[in-house]
Amino acid sequence: MSAAKYIFVTGGVTSSLGKGIISASLGKLLQARGFNVTIQKFDPYINIDPGTLNPYEHGECYVTNDGAETDLDLGHYERFLNVPTSQANNVTTGRIYNNVITKERQGEYLGKTVQVIPHITDEIKRNLYLLGESGNYDFIITEIGGSVGDIESLPFIEAVRQVRWDLGPNNALVIHLTLIPYLKAAKELKTKPTQHSVKELLSYGVQPDILVCRTEMSLPLDIRKKLALFCNVHLNSVIEAIDADTIYDVPILMRKEKLDERVLAKMKVQSKTEPDLEQWKDFLGKLKNPIEEVTIGLVGKYVTLPDAYKSIVEAFVHAGAQNDCRVNLKWISSEDIQKESVESIVKGLHGVLVAPGFGERGMEGKIEAIKFVRENKVPFFGICLGMQCSVIEFARHVVGLDHASSTELSPKTKYPVIDLMEAQKKITAKGGTMRLGAYTCKLKKGSKAANAYGETTIQERHRHRYEFNNAYLEKLEEAGLKAVGINPESNLVEVVELKEHPWFIGVQYHPELRSTVMNPHPLFVSFVKACINFKGIRN
Repeated sequence: MSAAKYIFVTGGVTSSLGKGIISASLGKLLQARGFNVTIQKFDPYINIDPGTLNPYEHGECYVTNDGAETDLDLGHYERFLNVPTSQANNVTTGRIYNNVITKERQGEYLGKTVQVIPHITDEIKRNLYLLGESGNYDFIITEIGGSVGDIESLPFIEAVRQVRWDLGPNNALVIHLTLIPYLKAAKELKTKPTQHSVKELLSYGVQPDILVCRTEMSLPLDIRKKLALFCNVHLNSVIEAIDADTIYDVPILMRKEKLDERVLAKMKVQSKTEPDLEQWKDFLGKLKNPIEEVTIGLVGKYVTLPDAYKSIVEAFVHAGAQNDCRVNLKWISSEDIQKESVESIVKGLHGVLVAPGFGERGMEGKIEAIKFVRENKVPFFGICLGMQCSVIEFARHVVGLDHASSTELSPKTKYPVIDLMEAQKKITAKGGTMRLGAYTCKLKKGSKAANAYGETTIQERHRHRYEFNNAYLEKLEEAGLKAVGINPESNLVEVVELKEHPWFIGVQYHPELRSTVMNPHPLFVSFVKACINFKGIRN
């Protein structure tokens, strides 16, 4: 068995309490003490992965270097720990059942009746232990999706119970995140929802070791004592998680509450050092005390649910802090943009980012927005479909290829400047079949992109089926849209720039997925800087 220590984070009372942020914050504190940490997410839904889910259902789909389509919480893990995740860091009920059924069909169970216990729980445990078996980690934090009491989560909670029994109390620990609501009419904090949640967890044979209590009001000592008494935990294991101004405050708040100390004490681990959070505090100082301020339009089709663009939002937070600048995002639905309204919607912005997406809805609005910023020299950043829209717009309005389009939207278009990748043409299944994961890109020396990166060979993560059609490359380049980033193996155009424009870059990949607190993405940093400059010129 692995020498790693296992920490499980469960949730109660309600969803969206922030298990991912608590997991990432604890991971950051342990990492800051010199430990090697990774975090994994177990999701109770039956989809194999989130790749086929509508962003309105589940927020963005996060993609890892090895091409796994995963839950957006993995983005938090990477942004906080600055360590890449992989396929092993996100497992769903769908994948568990798929693995078990495949084994059954192959005769691996030797004629036995396949059951939730032990076969499903054993498969969950096998996946739990995978990361630990590498020998690379001191701590493995596992976030269990959903809330205790959900029927979908039961096999995972049972697996947690078994792991604690297998490994013993010093090697497996359970943190239960719960809610302490404040009733304004009664002017009281209420502990009963938490008591019921812990009682539910106990009914499955799992006693939490530490309670983390989400609250909008500070927890007085008498409330903490009540929680400790009725939930059967030590008083100093009742941790307050008060609402914070930013998710990046949470590691500091958890440090003040001594969450990391309680974990180490309960697992009988001697800390190598006191946590070094100086860089993190420097980042927070810049984030909270900006010198500049810009407003950037984020044009997309899912803007009513900001989690659909979570990594982009966080990349702007990182890049803003790097530039001592507060980035205010103006959320613009691409469906609201018409030829007649584009100026009133975009005017006054210091930059525009056209977001990724799939399908025809809102496409023409994105193209109208790009036309306006191109003609008015407003800084522009296009990601994935945003880059493809910039190619279509340029082909139509500068090169003169009327009705140029993507075959995703117009299969019979006369000018398919964006076309289905050759490798995709015979694929009919949707899940996990796109061009996924990290690929190499060669940048042209002297290009704005190469200057931003400070190098000419980069690796970025992809998630797409359609690509720049190289049959139109020469015409577009002659007119001024330069292909400055090329994949050396496939010759796929990865980066385009407009020659006669202060900052106009479109990228086929997803740079937002690689931005972290400690390493803001260079393209976002450069784009924010260009927006600051544009504001200065315009003023």
